[in-house]
Amino acid sequence: MARFLITLPGRADGGRGARPAFPDSVTDLRQAFGPFDHLAQVGRAAEIAGFHGALAPFDPEGDESLVVAAGLLRQSRRLRTVAGFHPGIATPVYAAKVSASLQRFSGDRLDWRLAVDLDPAVARAQGDFLRGPDRYARAEEFLTVAKGVWSEEDYTYEGRFYQVLAGGFQSPLAGRAFPRVHLSGTTKEALELSARHADVHVFDPEDDIEAASLPGVTYGLRLPVLARDDDEAWEAARRLWARDAGTAPGASLRNGLVGSFETVAAGIRDYIDRGVGVFFLEATPYIEETYRLGERLLPLLAKEGVRVR
Repeated sequence: MARFLITLPGRADGGRGARPAFPDSVTDLRQAFGPFDHLAQVGRAAEIAGFHGALAPFDPEGDESLVVAAGLLRQSRRLRTVAGFHPGIATPVYAAKVSASLQRFSGDRLDWRLAVDLDPAVARAQGDFLRGPDRYARAEEFLTVAKGVWSEEDYTYEGRFYQVLAGGFQSPLAGRAFPRVHLSGTTKEALELSARHADVHVFDPEDDIEAASLPGVTYGLRLPVLARDDDEAWEAARRLWARDAGTAPGASLRNGLVGSFETVAAGIRDYIDRGVGVFFLEATPYIEETYRLGERLLPLLAKEGVRVR
């Protein structure tokens, strides 16, 4: 069984540019179509097309993923949403409380994806000056404390980075499912953290998946894809590379899957045979590609024996 999630844009389209000029008689200047409308359409497309969920990625200069996740959970019935965030954004108690509320409101459809090892310049811009192994030590405490206050009514913890005295959730926050934890990285510290705390460990296409040993942890994969009929895929890929001049999303396709729907499906089946169970598909333009993959790729995989959910 494999789960497929679509990756949302970190910076939503919609409402771009200056507002048009209106006569003085117009007093309601709210945008008719704003950034969240675009995100909502991507989420709606993912749900209609049969995707398991959607990832709201951590983007230091983009929209706050937990806010995006809350909106998507509100406007969907079954779509799971993975919120990517940096452990330094808040205390683990506050992050857990926000998430417990979202679990109550959504029927336990929120998951976490922690971005632990940031580029130093990006981390400092976020107000985080930890470096090296300390980042993983803090993430360890973050997850320990978050799980502790979630599951114990009288929880006390004293560590290097966090302290809690007689904390813990009671009604109405108690009793919800803790978010599935997604982690990533191939360093010794990253893999050890996942072994202790992750439900899913997310690899990149260029990573040596077979070299990792994480018993009990589901393997995930960040996977850029571009699927079309016949030779249209490579023509579309070349246009994307030319348009983006080597920057994302065009550059990321060089490590992804490009080709016919049958070729992309074969590549995914190969990853499944290598142990991958969760796929975070990346494709642009977001709305159109979400429908396209849901209508053509997922049914093809299901027809060929892959249990898609």
